[in-house]
Amino acid sequence: MSVYVKSNGTWANYRVGTWEIGLLRGAGLIIAGEQVVSTRAAAITSPVGGSMIDSEARVAIDEILAALRHHGMIEL
Repeated sequence: MSVYVKSNGTWANYRVGTWEIGLLRGAGLIIAGEQVVSTRAAAITSPVGGSMIDSEARVAIDEILAALRHHGMIEL
């Protein structure tokens, strides 16, 4: 069962004997006919080694990977 909670503008869903408020479940997100979010991708390791090391680029890549992990887009 689903109900709209007017006081906070979210949906509440009754699942497995309890209410989930504000959670959205699905297999993907499609916007304007394009799938933009799907299931979580496999982990991506941080860069190591190589013949030319760019420290600034590695810091930026690590920050991007951390954000993707934090938002659940890729595995830890």
